[in-house]
Amino acid sequence: MNASFRTAAPDALALALQDARVRSLAFFEQFAGAGMDDPFNVPLLPIVNPPLWELGHIAWFAEWYLLRGASSSALDAALRPSLLAGSDAWFDSNTVAHDTRWSLDLPPAGEIKAYCRAVLDGVLARLDSEAHSDDALYFYRLVLAHEDMHGEAFAYTLQTLGRPWPGSEPAVPSAAAAELSFGSGMIELGSRPGSGFVFDNEKWAQPCELAPFRIDATLVSNADYSRFIAAGGYREPRFWSEAGRTWLAQQQADAPRGWRREGDAWYALRFGRPCRLLESEPVRHVSLYEAQAYCAWAGRRLPSEAEWVRAAAHPGMRWGDLWEWTASPFTAFPGFAPDSYREYSAPYFDTHQVLRGASFATPERLRSTAFRNFYSPQRSDMFVGFRTCA
Repeated sequence: MNASFRTAAPDALALALQDARVRSLAFFEQFAGAGMDDPFNVPLLPIVNPPLWELGHIAWFAEWYLLRGASSSALDAALRPSLLAGSDAWFDSNTVAHDTRWSLDLPPAGEIKAYCRAVLDGVLARLDSEAHSDDALYFYRLVLAHEDMHGEAFAYTLQTLGRPWPGSEPAVPSAAAAELSFGSGMIELGSRPGSGFVFDNEKWAQPCELAPFRIDATLVSNADYSRFIAAGGYREPRFWSEAGRTWLAQQQADAPRGWRREGDAWYALRFGRPCRLLESEPVRHVSLYEAQAYCAWAGRRLPSEAEWVRAAAHPGMRWGDLWEWTASPFTAFPGFAPDSYREYSAPYFDTHQVLRGASFATPERLRSTAFRNFYSPQRSDMFVGFRTCA
């Protein structure tokens, strides 16, 4: 399914839900066979989850909203038994703190896979009788998006821990640098009612006036970024914000995550495999602070999310290879109210930053210029890059 999940009909949703599960399991299996006593356990890091927990959580979320009825009443859902006894105490991310997920007495992988299968079978059976309307399909679309996002998180974990990508590793193509210019004008930021599935942080469409600006048509490349490093960018405090200087002191960084220099070339590990970095390829695995410092060195800045949205409608703008930092803090639009998945956006307002676009690990059905991704500024484990603006 290449069409957007936001407007998918029941038959397309059924296929997409099955495809998402195949993908989740393919990523999950990459954590096996590494010679570990517990191949599905991983080091306790703030940026990853134990793979066995993550797989169980995906199924629990679908069961909670679609089979146990949390879409209507969370209280009623809590009173209905799960297909896997004890699942609420293991897989509810709102009540199970991140660091405790490593000490849970989880069932074996085979039992959790069986739970995943039973939940998916139940969801598909229920979906088969649903009407083709946005209201009837809202939670099916939410569950699909949730699994797709966790699938991409699995991919981040593979990269972080040096595990191989299942099958052929996707390439991020190179592109020639160019710049697009825009005059002043008004755009609409946010989603409109009646446009299919909408995340709560996209509500609702609002006018946004923009001054003239210029923006890179492509992402900043490895060659561009290596010039910043060679110019002493990591050693020059004036390029870094106060928060960036604090981060830099803590990390003792002198290059993006995983970069190492050998002779005249830069190398990095890609899913556990050492690769020479192509100069024309977009730089990836940079924090917001690194992106901001590069822009300060280059006499540029990051685009606001409104500028990004306007530019993304131009046929000359290439996006979707990597997530992109913007200059916009993650805040609520006027009139925001949380949807039934109340914890999706609200806990992260004012502490996270907006990213726009998509990455090579984002399923086509999830890609949209309306999607507001968000991460804390110090994160760089995602497949993230940036472009500059002026």
